[in-house]
Amino acid sequence: MTEKIGSFLWLFLCVFGLSLILEKLWLPVLKKKRAGQPILEIGPSWHAVKAGTPTMGGAAFMLAVVIGFLICLPALLQRIGIDNVKVMAFVLLYAVFCGGIGFFDDYRKLRNKRNEGLTAPQKYFLQLVASAVFLVLICGFGGVGTDIFVPFLQKEIVLGSFYYPLALLFLTGMVNALNLTDGLDGLLASTVAVLGAFFLACGDVKLAVTGALLLGVSIGFLPYNAHPAKVFMGDTGSLFLGALVAGGSLVAKAPLTALLAGGVYVTEAASVILQVGFFKLSGGKRLLRMAPLHHHFEKCGWGERMIVLLFTVAAAIFALLAYLGG
Repeated sequence: MTEKIGSFLWLFLCVFGLSLILEKLWLPVLKKKRAGQPILEIGPSWHAVKAGTPTMGGAAFMLAVVIGFLICLPALLQRIGIDNVKVMAFVLLYAVFCGGIGFFDDYRKLRNKRNEGLTAPQKYFLQLVASAVFLVLICGFGGVGTDIFVPFLQKEIVLGSFYYPLALLFLTGMVNALNLTDGLDGLLASTVAVLGAFFLACGDVKLAVTGALLLGVSIGFLPYNAHPAKVFMGDTGSLFLGALVAGGSLVAKAPLTALLAGGVYVTEAASVILQVGFFKLSGGKRLLRMAPLHHHFEKCGWGERMIVLLFTVAAAIFALLAYLGG
């Protein structure tokens, strides 16, 4: 484990440093452009004090990942070989495309001065297109097969033609799950840091590279995003991170491992699905005080720092379970 972490420490440090620097340079630009976050009217009333906090901070750390990857490209080629680098380039391209969808969504929110950008169907359609193109690239040109690793069973299973619809569901589902989790100061960045550390410590080379990128960018963003946040990552950042997690784990044949290690995101997405389903079936009753789950804890009187701490500890427990699963 120590050897693997050390092998990609330089990539982590490069992305971490770039994230710190570029975010510091990007923040005054956002303030000058008055790119303040509109707050959702149906959200917790106390979130109104966050109105005007600069958003789209994810654009800076997305650029940091791209630049860091290119700077470290010679070392990556030597360490993991051209085939693995090519596949990771496809993952990065997918993440940037999804981040671009988020950037357009954030821009529309700012232009309309409301927390309403792209509609849910529009956003999902674009994500579906990006995911389909990504699948074509990794399967047609990246040599990625239809087999996946099953935790605890310590074996790989071949899904055949079932792989493609399931992969599309996994990609879009994970991207949106991380997007839903980005609702409190430092929540997504903290949990992504835990997931990145897990990927870095116990994955194959593709998962380790993904982990180095995730860990570097999340820790580099946290000084600006921890409560009280100086800047939000916006959909630009959350969709980018979601695609990086989903794409990196898929090419490493580890989507089930990612679902287990990313149990916090699965739980957040499930809370929304259950809330909507229960509301419709019960004729207007609510299962939770508010969804996603982190808002339910807020409605119960928990402070943001305590919720973020709870979710980060939960993320570590899920990562430990995934580690035990192999």
